[in-house]
Amino acid sequence: MEEEEEAIGLLDKVLEDEDVFLLEECELGTPASPGSGSPFLVAVKVEAGKGLEMRKLVLSGFLASEEIYINQLEALLLPMKPLKATATTSQPVLTIQQIETIFYKIQDIYEIHKEFYDSLCPKVQQWDSQVTMGHLFQKLASQLGVYKAFVDNYKVALETAEKCSQSNNQFQKISEELKVKGPKDSKDSHTSVTMEALLYKPIDRVTRSTLVLHDLLKHTPVDHPDYPLLQDALRISQNFLSSINEDIDPRRTAVTTPKGETRQLVKDGFLVEVSESSRKLRHVFLFTDVLLCAKLKKTSAGKHQQYDCKWYIPLADLVFPSPEESEASPQVQPFPDHELEDMKMKISTLKSEIQKEKANKGQSRAIERLKKKMFENEFLLLLNSPTIPFRIHNRNGKSYLFLLSSDYERSEWREAIQKLQKKDLQAFVLSSVELQVLTGSCFKLRTVHNIPVTSNKDDDESPGLYGFLHVIVHSAKGFKQSANLYCTLEVDSFGYFVSKAKTRVFRDTAEPKWDEEFEIELEGSQSLRILCYEKCYDKSKVNKDNNEIVDKIMGKGQIQLDPQTVETKNWHTDVIEMNGIKVEFSMKFTSRDMSLKRTPSKKQTGVFGVKISVVTKRERSKVPYIVRQCVEEVEKRGIEEVGIYRISGVATDIQALKAVFDANNKDILLMLSDMDINAIAGTLKLYFRELPEPLLTDRLYLAFMEGIALSDPAAKENCMMHLLRSLPDPNLITFLFLLEHLKRVAEKEPVNKMSLHNLATVFGPTLLRPSEVENKAHLTSAADIWSHDVMAQVQVLLYYLQHPPISFAELKRNTLYFSTDV
Repeated sequence: MEEEEEAIGLLDKVLEDEDVFLLEECELGTPASPGSGSPFLVAVKVEAGKGLEMRKLVLSGFLASEEIYINQLEALLLPMKPLKATATTSQPVLTIQQIETIFYKIQDIYEIHKEFYDSLCPKVQQWDSQVTMGHLFQKLASQLGVYKAFVDNYKVALETAEKCSQSNNQFQKISEELKVKGPKDSKDSHTSVTMEALLYKPIDRVTRSTLVLHDLLKHTPVDHPDYPLLQDALRISQNFLSSINEDIDPRRTAVTTPKGETRQLVKDGFLVEVSESSRKLRHVFLFTDVLLCAKLKKTSAGKHQQYDCKWYIPLADLVFPSPEESEASPQVQPFPDHELEDMKMKISTLKSEIQKEKANKGQSRAIERLKKKMFENEFLLLLNSPTIPFRIHNRNGKSYLFLLSSDYERSEWREAIQKLQKKDLQAFVLSSVELQVLTGSCFKLRTVHNIPVTSNKDDDESPGLYGFLHVIVHSAKGFKQSANLYCTLEVDSFGYFVSKAKTRVFRDTAEPKWDEEFEIELEGSQSLRILCYEKCYDKSKVNKDNNEIVDKIMGKGQIQLDPQTVETKNWHTDVIEMNGIKVEFSMKFTSRDMSLKRTPSKKQTGVFGVKISVVTKRERSKVPYIVRQCVEEVEKRGIEEVGIYRISGVATDIQALKAVFDANNKDILLMLSDMDINAIAGTLKLYFRELPEPLLTDRLYLAFMEGIALSDPAAKENCMMHLLRSLPDPNLITFLFLLEHLKRVAEKEPVNKMSLHNLATVFGPTLLRPSEVENKAHLTSAADIWSHDVMAQVQVLLYYLQHPPISFAELKRNTLYFSTDV
């Protein structure tokens, strides 16, 4: 115990004045309640050079907690042998079946951890900074299937133990006082713990082990041989946790419910609430019988945080309003897109400034000031970006409105609440004391500790992936009946999730086989989500909040985009399990460094990868045929498509269209009329992306970057118009043609959800991104490309999209008044 306090003290010393996430401290060697954890599981910010020191501390602490865990498993196994011995006698305490149910998989779990402990212990005791033990964690993670079996049986094990205690006094005595050995150097030789508390330990342990892996990675240098092994172990553990998330219930006792049962925390998280017409960040707690909305308040010292309850609804009184009822509710105005883009730009600029300061060994005070500014902008982005409404209603009074960034979260909250409402719940009113106790327990019970802003990470954490993720959605199994089914793909960007691709609807089947490939652009992304829907064709079921027909979510799943796994040239096949449904998919990743290369082309045939001047001259046209046909088709039947140009088309369809245009096939128009509209939109984007030089040319690139940065509106106008005049005629005419098309698309924003800003984000880099030679001249890393130039490229296109109509003839007439040099 003294050693532990010493270790915690040492950790606190190392981490002085830093944010430390310490899980609840439990006095080891005292009776532990379900959920009590090890004080060694820490996620920390560490100064450079202290990584390996911290690595040893984290490992030492984990080893100490592992010893305690093994002792707890031993204590649980101790009565098993005598109970089995009596089972075959004339006076059995328990039957063999009862014993096997209660102690299911405990022996296997014990052996796995004993082997792990025996292998890890000498490595930590004879410490060497280059010691490798990642393979031990990798092996431990690979054996997590045993925990899945334990979790599946856990509820039955508890119920069986309870029934046996009630019917057998001898077993009741055993189960109420199991003896757990104390740590080797502990003064207490044994501690008494209940069987119920010990049966909870494996569930608690698997979540804790994942946190330790996270901490070890943070303090392991990237070039250390353990790094890829720990990453793999963490990936396996996280995927395992998300696959059994619904079954695991690692929640701690709060206060008793009106029925006298134990109230437990089931789910919590940060949500944006619309209150009094303004957005507020709330921490929402879902207990077994009540939903509580709280605000985190900091005390003067900032050390002791606590919650203020804003409101609560007993689940017996909670209802979800129908789409028709939502119609009468006040509508929420979305936050202006250009302001969200400005915030992203500020965040990227501040990130770059922080990196520069660090590279130049700048003052820590200046770095902290920049970090503070960055956090403020990230917080504003988090607060203002969600748009998906989630309404809940107290049948005895008030309605409440949250805004979420994805259907995924809305579905998670709704499902979790509805699952609890299937139980026999009673309405109640909490007294002020009960409410105070419940709100007071929130800080200790919470499982989500940090505001979910992806870029507000420690410097040594993954910045996420920048580039293109290729995903093939193969098939799905596990549907109970035939339906019209499709999947959508989402990735995170700047702290919230964006829908990026959608498969076609596979009609009237229980085993859809899509086999559709998508190319998804990643912007610092760390997770991929797949949502499976049943398509609804009933037009009366329209959600008045967003004017969309409500399709039913059949299942959803999420995986971490681990660079080690994804960044290979080969396809990586995986399966996401969701509510009994399994979706098989493959993915591979191309970094922005690779995917942004424009290759100079000597190709004279076809249209892709051929200079625009060559194509227009050959066709005797002002705008390439491919551009005119794709634009015409999108305006004919895709202008009201939700997410047009943002949602990826199927890659094989796009490649087929590319081949047809390149061959100048007679069947082009027939093929276009039959093709999915997102594939046509994707073909147009691909054409501009594969030009040997950008539509707005390499020669003028730096001038566009400088022009958009001008602060004087008149100077900016002169410069930006002059730059257009300087473009070759085919480039300029095509650009103006595309500009008018994108403006017409944005006019349908209420339906298609594509504003000028969204369109500028999609097309800006495609039309301006310089070719490889230019890239080398002024860009360094993938993250720099996004944070510096991509934002500016978006702003250039946005400037022209927001500008009054620009006429080719008018521009050229004014040429005489300006120098032609740029």
